[in-house]
Amino acid sequence: MPEIANRRPLKARNTRWAAGLARLLLKTRLTPNAVSVGGIGFAAVGAACFLFAPRWPALWLGGALCVQLRLLANLMDGLLAVEGGRKSASGPLYNEFPDRIEDTLLLVAAGYGASVPVLGWAAAVFAMGTAYVRALGGTVGLAQQFCGPMAKQHRMALLSLGAVASLFVPAMPWVLAIICAGAAITSVRRMMRYAAALRAAAR
Repeated sequence: MPEIANRRPLKARNTRWAAGLARLLLKTRLTPNAVSVGGIGFAAVGAACFLFAPRWPALWLGGALCVQLRLLANLMDGLLAVEGGRKSASGPLYNEFPDRIEDTLLLVAAGYGASVPVLGWAAAVFAMGTAYVRALGGTVGLAQQFCGPMAKQHRMALLSLGAVASLFVPAMPWVLAIICAGAAITSVRRMMRYAAALRAAAR
């Protein structure tokens, strides 16, 4: 199986259902970059669901579904690009930049939907911080770190659970606070690993 450097390790990538879906998409003319941009669409719809969920609580479920569809798009773009052989020169840009938009849309909207906008904005900033620290490792010649406890897949799983729980209890403020704390810890862990790697290389 073809490999690319600094690829996020995902168990779902090796499942039969993911491979089957990728084969179906490969029968179309869909490009990985188009799938990446499609993830922004799912995130935008999810953000709208979160914003209007206080008026129509069932939309919390719609938001949770869109979070998962966003992650599915993130999975499929990589499978089309690498396993499907449809990589492009601009692929790395499309692989990264939409993620930052999607995180911001979903987390900020969840904050407004839960009447705690400051937590939504803070969660988006901390999430972007984890991505920045990860990419920083690549700029100094190190393999990028994807460790948690609040990497992308972790915070999106928590956000989905929080959205479902919000049908019954006001869970989202706690979820966003945990994402903020977990993302801060994640950034520190990644930075410490990079520092250790650089010290080891200098010996």
